[in-house]
Amino acid sequence: MTTSFFPAPLDLETGNARPALRAAADAARNRSPAVLAVVVQTEGSTYSRAGTCVLFAGDEQIGWLSGGCLEPELARAACRVAAEGQLCWVKIDTRDDAALFSGNAVGCRGCQWIALLPLHELPSLADCLDVWLQGRDTLRLSLATKGLVEGRCAGSSFRTQLPVLKSDEAIETSAWRLQWHRPPLVQLHGAGPEALTLVPMLEHQGWLIQIVEPRRAWQARLPALQQRNEVQADRQVDAALVMHHNFELDLDALRLLARSRIPFIGLLGPRQRREDLFKVLDAGTRVALEPRLRSPIGLALGGRGPEAIALSITAQLQAWRHGSALGST
Repeated sequence: MTTSFFPAPLDLETGNARPALRAAADAARNRSPAVLAVVVQTEGSTYSRAGTCVLFAGDEQIGWLSGGCLEPELARAACRVAAEGQLCWVKIDTRDDAALFSGNAVGCRGCQWIALLPLHELPSLADCLDVWLQGRDTLRLSLATKGLVEGRCAGSSFRTQLPVLKSDEAIETSAWRLQWHRPPLVQLHGAGPEALTLVPMLEHQGWLIQIVEPRRAWQARLPALQQRNEVQADRQVDAALVMHHNFELDLDALRLLARSRIPFIGLLGPRQRREDLFKVLDAGTRVALEPRLRSPIGLALGGRGPEAIALSITAQLQAWRHGSALGST
């Protein structure tokens, strides 16, 4: 049997793993009988990619590996894993032409190899997940078919040997290495009416949120958003949005951001607002901002009002995060 390593693609391809991994950290810490399903390899057309995670805890499920067609089978396997405390390897192959034309196939034409991990046997996993959830570093996880599980993130690491449930499936690969990059962080300079929709929308896409709002009255109106400020002080900021609906505060924010190395800066408002702000800013500040500034922020999706604006901003940030040209407009 040969040893092969299949690094997971960027976390952009695995969707938002934070809800499943946050629940996994709690389950591992509390030794709860929950199971984490992790896709380690795919071939062909599949709903998910390597690194996609789903948590099964009794009747509860957090995350998806498919459009719902594969989850019942995995949930049954997860019940056995939770009861016996052993790692289980599952191979789901939906490439069978006979099943497709007989009406028994699920529709996808691909194959997934999935590890089912009993979290009550992996209490040390919680520390690594906690560090990753804080956005501090890349999470790396190694899984071997013989049951060795290793993980590390920043200064936290663990190594656990699990028993493995017997399977009729032949697995040619002996080990996989997966990685989840640190979640991206966006700063909101100004928590205006768009923030109520924008914050949860970005969080659903896996972003961490940091709100910079100097106005006490605005802070009091949006208390539910303030918890997003609990981010590591030295954490690298990936994007910043200037959206105070206040000329002087926007001016102060742009001056501050011009001195930063944040690669994506978005300014809310029409082009005329940008031109008016640039008339006041000195030449050095304008030069520092211009290559990074998206103004007006948001893709032209149509619609008006805070909700439509929040959607357009989320779409542009997501496009930029995926390397699409739309994110640069």
